Amino acid sequence: MPADYFVPAKAVVVETEIKKSRFITWLAPVSSRAEALAFIQSIREKYPDATHHCTAFVAGAPHGGAAIACDDDGEPSGTAGKPMLNVLLHKGIGEIVAVVVRYFGGIRLGVGGLVRAYSAAVQSACEQLPLTRRVALLRGLVRCDYAQEQSVRHCMGQFHVTLLDCHYGDRVSLDIAVSSEYSSSLSAQLLTLTRGQVDVSWSEEAADITR
Repeated sequence: MPADYFVPAKAVVVETEIKKSRFITWLAPVSSRAEALAFIQSIREKYPDATHHCTAFVAGAPHGGAAIACDDDGEPSGTAGKPMLNVLLHKGIGEIVAVVVRYFGGIRLGVGGLVRAYSAAVQSACEQLPLTRRVALLRGLVRCDYAQEQSVRHCMGQFHVTLLDCHYGDRVSLDIAVSSEYSSSLSAQLLTLTRGQVDVSWSEEAADITR
């Protein structure tokens, strides 16, 4: 089951100047490689006269399984895109794209200077980026009698359960999602509360919810 991680709450833009070069950094939320590439293209079109449009993105969870990529866009190899990506991964931010637009100011920064400049540009933008947490929850199904519904719902509220759906048939069926750390305790509490008359089953499917 995937771990929790942070994602951008909205896009931000931060401008810095280093030795007369302007660095305009955009950070934005993206959920796929296609979204990241589309955003990158939109920034290229917004600043068509810029010297470079260096990029990095993590289209998914930062701890593995995500589509990741970076591009130096004409800067010396490894001096822009990779340092930008390293900042994003080190901060544990997923579903994010970074674009640093550079207007050359006439003073060369050198290889080390470029690495520091692009890293600092993304670092500065990250400090102003509002974040939310992407929580991977375990899905479950709770079935109880009508007379037990109110007490069952109250119990679930104590475990920060998210109610995904509810069906009324011969019994009440509650489709829920809860952090895996609470699932065993919730099951035990519900069984105690209803004297074993509630049915609780868990799915291997995760429900990703932003909180």
